[in-house]
Amino acid sequence: MDIIFISELKVKTKLGVPAWERMVPQTVILDIEIGYDLKAAGKSDSINDTIDYGAIVMRIQETLNKHSFHLVEALAEHICQLIFCEFGAQSTKVKVAKPAILPGLKALGIIIKREKD
Repeated sequence: MDIIFISELKVKTKLGVPAWERMVPQTVILDIEIGYDLKAAGKSDSINDTIDYGAIVMRIQETLNKHSFHLVEALAEHICQLIFCEFGAQSTKVKVAKPAILPGLKALGIIIKREKD
């Protein structure tokens, strides 16, 4: 399986357990790997034979702007399912990082991996 990757995508979304934390959008940083068979695209040089990663970026920005999440786990799962359902990926790996959320900490977050059933 081949991998399309999106690295260090900065997106604003409402995220946090306490309601006050979700009042103002905060920046999260996403690293995404998308498993897909890219043989046909390599031969045809056509966008129709691959996943349009520009469209993925726009769709993630759009959905995170509209949704609010309590947990980074729910945010990551939402992104995985969006990539499966709307873009036909075979697998996804999503890293969500909340930068500088605690004093002295560069970032914290999670990484999830999902395979299409």
